[in-house]
Formats: sequence, C-alpha cells, structure tokens
Amino acid sequence: MKHAHLIWNEIDAKQVYKCRVFSVRDTTSEAPDGTKNVFSVIDAPDWAIVIPVLDTPVGKRFLMVRQWRHGSRSLSLEFPGGVLEAGESDVAGAKRELAEETGWKAGNIIKLGEFSPNPAIMSNRLHVFLAKDLIYTGKQDLDDDEYVDVEQIPVDEVLKGMGKEPYIHALMASALCLYLALGSGA
Repeated sequence: MKHAHLIWNEIDAKQVYKCRVFSVRDTTSEAPDGTKNVFSVIDAPDWAIVIPVLDTPVGKRFLMVRQWRHGSRSLSLEFPGGVLEAGESDVAGAKRELAEETGWKAGNIIKLGEFSPNPAIMSNRLHVFLAKDLIYTGKQDLDDDEYVDVEQIPVDEVLKGMGKEPYIHALMASALCLYLALGSGA
C-alpha cells in the first residue's frame, strides 16, 4: 500500500458518552512508529441531504426547509435531509426525508456523492442526492421535535447567499458543490 506509513491501528475502544443522536468513544491507537495515543471519536448514524430542484415558469428553484438549529442558536435555510434509520439504505433515507420534511416526492433521485462530515473526529458519512421531477403530496410527516417551513428559493439566490445568514450550514455548501459539479444540476 502506497501510504501504509501513515496508518494508525486501533488497539482498544471504550464508549464514554451516549445520547439520542450520537455517542463518543475514546480509542487507543498505535502510530506507525509504535507510539500510542488516545483519540475521541463521535459515532453517529449516516445522514442524507437531498437537493430538490423545481422547474418553475420563473426558473429553477430549490425546495428548502427553514428550521431552528440549536448549535448555532439561529434559523437556517437548508436542503431537506436527516439521519438514516437503522438498516435503511441511503437512497431510501433520502426519499423518506424529502417526503417527511417537505411533502414532496422525487420522481427521479440521483446520488451525487458522499462526504465524511469531519473525518478528524466523526465516523459517519453524509450522502448527497439530487431530486428531480418532484410530485407534491401536500403532506409533511415531521418528527415530534421538528418545526419546519418549506420554501421555494431561486437557485441564484442560494448560490449568492451561501456562507451568509441564513445559508450557514457547512454541509449544505458541500452538497451545493456536488450540484454545481454537474453543471448546475443537469
């Protein structure tokens, strides 16, 4: 292996914290030179983000959700998405999250790619999908602690606003990069 001299080997792991959405483990790992150190790792289920694109008479619009984010203590305007359920495939989770949060279903869903949200400290993956040929069902199915407004936002507005309030969610920017890599969503 070309970069074998960089690989650490996990020797031991111990869960030190667990809550509803993630757990933390301390892992003892051995460096390539034999030294050992303890690192904290956040374990969480994988997530899916869906970029729903509506073709309207006034141009392309993203279907987005506005919701409160406790970490940043602010409202955030985001692509719909969420946690994959145990045993659920990434595509099934993406379709479910889109329908639950927005009341729209994808006639066509395409996986754009995946990311490691923060590989230094997190073990999970983020799966990004493009949803096209959307069908309105009119029925959201939100979790008990979800309060979400659904909005149709012009694509240009999102592109110009990313990185400024209310477009502050870094994972949304990552998803948007995959969308742009398709030549603005093909």
